[in-house]
Amino acid sequence: MMELATKFGEGPTSLKSIAEKHQLSEHYLEQLVAPLRNAGLVKSVRGAYGGYILSKPPEELSAGDVIRVLEGPISPVDFTEEDDPAKRDLWIRIRDSIAQVLDTTTLSDLITFKDSGDRDSYMFYI
Repeated sequence: MMELATKFGEGPTSLKSIAEKHQLSEHYLEQLVAPLRNAGLVKSVRGAYGGYILSKPPEELSAGDVIRVLEGPISPVDFTEEDDPAKRDLWIRIRDSIAQVLDTTTLSDLITFKDSGDRDSYMFYI
């Protein structure tokens, strides 16, 4: 998603080129892109110069959007109503804080962070 965000507006990007650039399996990327396409986050373009593009500008897609499609609901632990209310409240607050950060961090933000020149920064594969 970061690669597609970086190339937004330049036309489709092939999975083969992403796989080669990031030393990933093209088959693995095909498995990741299918749910992203089904969720409407990316569009496929057929043809000799086809590939994938983001369905919206990077400023309109959040890290939370991507993670929920690929990983499911955001929750650091599973808890039940029978759990200790204090512990449950703590985990709910943690879950909500994580979701808030992910939902307010756009792909554009991640590109800006990645390109800021801080080579000791985290590497994002979303």
